[in-house]
Amino acid sequence: MTDILRSVADVQQFRRANAGKTSGLVPTMGNLHNGHLSLVNIAQTKADLSVVSIFVNPTQFAPDEDLHSYPRTFEKDLQKLQNLGVDAIFSPTVKDIYPYGKDDTIAIAMPDAMTRILCGINRPTHFQGVATVVAKLLQIIRPTVAVFGEKDFQQLTIIRRLVAELFIDIDICSGKIIREDDGLAMSSRNQYLSPDERQQAAALSQTLEWCRQQLLSGQPVKVVLKQGKEKLHHAGFVVDYLDFREVTTLAGNPTLDDGILLAAARLGTTRLIDNLRMVEKE
Repeated sequence: MTDILRSVADVQQFRRANAGKTSGLVPTMGNLHNGHLSLVNIAQTKADLSVVSIFVNPTQFAPDEDLHSYPRTFEKDLQKLQNLGVDAIFSPTVKDIYPYGKDDTIAIAMPDAMTRILCGINRPTHFQGVATVVAKLLQIIRPTVAVFGEKDFQQLTIIRRLVAELFIDIDICSGKIIREDDGLAMSSRNQYLSPDERQQAAALSQTLEWCRQQLLSGQPVKVVLKQGKEKLHHAGFVVDYLDFREVTTLAGNPTLDDGILLAAARLGTTRLIDNLRMVEKE
């Protein structure tokens, strides 16, 4: 049976009832797909109890983004999680997470070197909102391990730094990108794509693989990234960025062994992100 936890008090009661057991948390905003479910599977192998949070966090959305239209599919999500045997779902209100109001909350500011690059260029307040809500969820649930997807690689890197810098005694694990048959990274926002855009969307992962092969063959980074952007443009994308960074810190000038290609691009109104390591981890 899956416990539905609607408040911080519910979580505290759940923790007391399960004292002595380890727990694995998968933070989500709901609208779950197989990528999310793969993270749940990892959490279940890492801990006695699995907990999934479902919370559409307002502080990580800019005023012109899709906060109000972001899909809320709790009943469908509940069914999927029950089928997996998840022990608890934490689905709080905005008031629960931001008791003094979202605009008057204590916020966590991460270093500009990590948050004002890549996705942070066009979303300058996004990662402050992410870091703040993740810190709150970790404090409320106090899991042994938390699992995040590698599709949001900049987010994963920032959360690792957050946990290390604040000495939070939690293991951060990651799950590989789960892809559609044509290579498109699974995302809750893929459903925004029109049928024609959905056909075009596979070009994002294909371009990353093309860039990877070019770099491995010895082509200069600047030339490859320029040509990669041109390929995405010709495929119908408006490119936010296509970059090559060090896999641990997101610093510039990586080697081929520790590099990762990262991209964000738009088809119509839908913003897609993806990444590809130069050397895939086991």
